[in-house]
Amino acid sequence: MTRLSTILKAATDAVWPPMCANCEGAVDAPGLCADCWERISFIGAPQCGACGVPVPFGQASDTLCADCARDRPPFERARAAFVYDAESRSMLLAFKHADRTDLSPVLTSLLARPAAPLLADADLVTPVPLHWRRLFARRYNQSAILASRIAARAEAVYVPDLLIRTKPTSSQGGKSRAGRFRNVQGAFRVPDRHRRRLRDKRVLLVDDVYTTGATVSAATRALLRGGAGAVDVVTLARVVQTGL
Repeated sequence: MTRLSTILKAATDAVWPPMCANCEGAVDAPGLCADCWERISFIGAPQCGACGVPVPFGQASDTLCADCARDRPPFERARAAFVYDAESRSMLLAFKHADRTDLSPVLTSLLARPAAPLLADADLVTPVPLHWRRLFARRYNQSAILASRIAARAEAVYVPDLLIRTKPTSSQGGKSRAGRFRNVQGAFRVPDRHRRRLRDKRVLLVDDVYTTGATVSAATRALLRGGAGAVDVVTLARVVQTGL
């Protein structure tokens, strides 16, 4: 860092001191404070070999959870950085709904760990898309921000429009599991211009939160219909049922 950049950084920090991405408390550098780092439940092994949900210690990480053993999802692997709960919710909602795109560098660094093994196998990286009406209202797609940044970190091929959303689905919030799956059925399509490029490729699909898996499953099926050879999924957070 040059002397000028050091001076500019000091001046910027004096006016806009860095804050914790989660609780907005003071920190020395952009990221999470020590308290939030302790409270957020990061996800690692052992976990279901398919959906990535934590499984009891002592089980192998390629073991399938009960849900996936009964009805395996269409994607090969899904992984997430941390549990979506009361400790992480405010950070995710700020990024998704409150124009806090300034959080993207910190969130990308958290996403990089679970994404790394999936990126190593991926031919293409793409986000879960928003319908154009919602994109117009929100002005940005938080999943596209994450996808572009992790692809750039890994020097992977990023295709922002590998999928398009063909209908303006209602919010998934408040819907039952079955209702969520019905809501996104047939909601995605691969544009004809990308079908040749997609053929037999392994795709890393990026989204912000995995709740029931309805959205990423619908998007995965669209990619497979469009010619993809396999699809992996990475999200910042995922819902985990209590007691697991």
